[in-house]
Amino acid sequence: MHLLDWVVIAGYFVVMVVIGVWAHRQVAGAADYFTAGGKMPWWLAGVSHHMSGYSAVVFVAYAGVAYDQGIVSYVVFMFPLAVATGIGAFLFAPKWNRLRARYHIASPLEYLAARFNVPTQQVLAWSGSLLKIFDVAAKWSAVALLLDEFVGIPMVWGVIITAGVTLLYCTAGGLWADALTELGQFVIQGLAAIAMLVAVGAALSAQGLDYATFWGALPAGHTDPTTSDYPAYFVLVYIVVKTFEYNGGMWNLAQRYLATPSAAQARRTALLSSGLYLLWPIVLMLPMFAAPLLVEVTESEDVYAQMALQFLPAGLLGLVLVGVFSHTMAMAASDANAISAVMTRDVLPNVWQRARSFTDAQALRTGRYLTVLFVLLSVLIAINAENLGGVLAIIVTWVGALIGPISIPMMLGMLRPFRHVGPTAALVSWGGGLVSYALAKYVWQLDDAITVVTPVLVSLVLFVAVGAVRRDAPPAAAEITEELAHDEGPAEPARA
Repeated sequence: MHLLDWVVIAGYFVVMVVIGVWAHRQVAGAADYFTAGGKMPWWLAGVSHHMSGYSAVVFVAYAGVAYDQGIVSYVVFMFPLAVATGIGAFLFAPKWNRLRARYHIASPLEYLAARFNVPTQQVLAWSGSLLKIFDVAAKWSAVALLLDEFVGIPMVWGVIITAGVTLLYCTAGGLWADALTELGQFVIQGLAAIAMLVAVGAALSAQGLDYATFWGALPAGHTDPTTSDYPAYFVLVYIVVKTFEYNGGMWNLAQRYLATPSAAQARRTALLSSGLYLLWPIVLMLPMFAAPLLVEVTESEDVYAQMALQFLPAGLLGLVLVGVFSHTMAMAASDANAISAVMTRDVLPNVWQRARSFTDAQALRTGRYLTVLFVLLSVLIAINAENLGGVLAIIVTWVGALIGPISIPMMLGMLRPFRHVGPTAALVSWGGGLVSYALAKYVWQLDDAITVVTPVLVSLVLFVAVGAVRRDAPPAAAEITEELAHDEGPAEPARA
């Protein structure tokens, strides 16, 4: 890399820290730290939701799929996000905002104690927190792989550097810092994507091709929307999985809906994010689709880095690397904030009596400490990511499969048709999903598509079936779901 590339990277890190310092001054208490005090405009929350939804995995694992199999990488991994978030704009986003406005929640799991019971809340909180540690570890690992390709930084140091910078700004400014840095990261990523498009377009032109004609020159099957590895039913079930995950099951994304001033703005947040998921990944992935015509790589996950090194001039290479950084840092920072909210608001008060009487200042300080702990644990796992099956294995099979059993009770518990479903169905759904995942992956050793499908469907069926037989919802459940059914009306705070 040229000196100009290093200047761009260093400047980026400085800007991130400056934003963190500025955002720190906006945080007066725990509500500001976890939900931006409900004052975040919908367009900022929408960009933040989008940027928090995917990471450097796009440029590593998904780029590898694009190089090996073509457009299925977009159809399977990105298009479902647009559909899922669009569904959530009408089904879930306004309800999250109303929960904050009426019940003053600052954590996505906070309402579960009243909706089901405390044990159910704790089971989902602990299992979800553990899963998110592995999820973020995969993101650190992905960006470290790119750092190794670009500049030869050993993977361990790549993980430590990226996590360290993220930790500086997200612990200082909370959700405000996350959202503002994600806005800046979106702009930087846009410049990087345009640079990559122009450079790859020039390389295609040298072969007498362009972005309209190169499709016919691709290897056989690269323009097929589905493949034997990722069949059509996988796409459909992935949409179901992502509908739960991207509308609250992935806790950091629920926070974007909590942060807006009203239910209507939460809906606009989701619609903006849905539009970005539909269109923006195409811009990012076009160079990856053309890659088989331009480069040969030993490891397909290295393709994006190799293309950037081969085609981009000094300065722009650093910009692309910053764009890759931006996605990972955005997602990891928002995950860290969400986990600290869950642990501070939902877990600690139930395992440590002193935490029940925390002042607002003590809760804020605890949230920052827990953010640091979460990042450190994820870094330790990231350093050993390859021993866990690699980046794609963690993202697709672990997170994709296990997020359903954790999120289904939390998401369906907000809907009026399930108002009679209580903690028994929630816990059976969660446990059944986890057991079915263990059987599918480690006993029967089924392929990735079946492994992801099985626990989600099992959890969904169990939640509905057990809930129909055993209606043990607490009295507050009917009140909560009835209140959320009218998510466009005024939301007066609930009486204590």
